[in-house]
Amino acid sequence: MDILFANAQSTQNSGGGLAAFLPFILIMFIIYFLMIRPQTKRQKQKELMRDSLKKGDKIVTIGGIHGTIQGFKEKNTLVLVKIDNNTNITINKTAVTGLFGQVQDSEFQQS
Repeated sequence: MDILFANAQSTQNSGGGLAAFLPFILIMFIIYFLMIRPQTKRQKQKELMRDSLKKGDKIVTIGGIHGTIQGFKEKNTLVLVKIDNNTNITINKTAVTGLFGQVQDSEFQQS
């Protein structure tokens, strides 16, 4: 009797194949559409914003410094930012978080 029961179980479990990977594939699709794709869109928008910066734009840096763009250096990789009447700083273009008034607090959190 035990032999028949064991034989019946082994025939039921032999159908693995693609069905065994279906939950894993489903989870990967969910992760892609809920996490990876939105993050890629945000990165493209940030890159587009950084490429469209021009002299006179009011910006906010990753460190929270507010200032006005005075110019660019070294093939547009560095930005000269005026933060006070007599104070100018040079920052990397990637340190710009966004334009003043359009930056949310969540954008300052880097992971």
